[in-house]
Amino acid sequence: MAKAAKPAAAKAKTVKKPAKAAAKALPAKRAPKRRPEFSSKLFQDGLAVRRAVLGGEYVDASIAGASEFMVDFQKLVTEQAWGTVWTRPGLSRKTRSMLNLAMLACLNRPNELKLHLKGALTNGVSRDEIKEILLQVCIYAGVPAGLDAFKVADAMLKDIDAK
Repeated sequence: MAKAAKPAAAKAKTVKKPAKAAAKALPAKRAPKRRPEFSSKLFQDGLAVRRAVLGGEYVDASIAGASEFMVDFQKLVTEQAWGTVWTRPGLSRKTRSMLNLAMLACLNRPNELKLHLKGALTNGVSRDEIKEILLQVCIYAGVPAGLDAFKVADAMLKDIDAK
């Protein structure tokens, strides 16, 4: 005698449970240790600085979520920006953060600006210093670029204050 088929809802639950468990397990795994592309000393040095400035959760998610298409980009950014430039002794992390804020605001890159605003606060840049940087941007890169940067910074700071 044939068994009665499970109702569709029961099948859906069976399918969803392993997917939820797998999704919860993903953040605990760290992509840099699994991919050979991420094993160089330069990558590991850059990864340490990148995590310290931008936050481990964000960085680990970016690297773990890198598709095959994005792997080389993650390697480039982590090794060159963070491993080569950010590890140099010539400027403090605070100064590098201040420069990044000015450049990202001038280039009107709101997503990166938001990320680096958080990093700047981590690196000791005060809210008053952020305001002064953005006022400088208004004069040298134009009020529209400065206004957009002020809006991004204001929203991000309000979000931090609300937490």
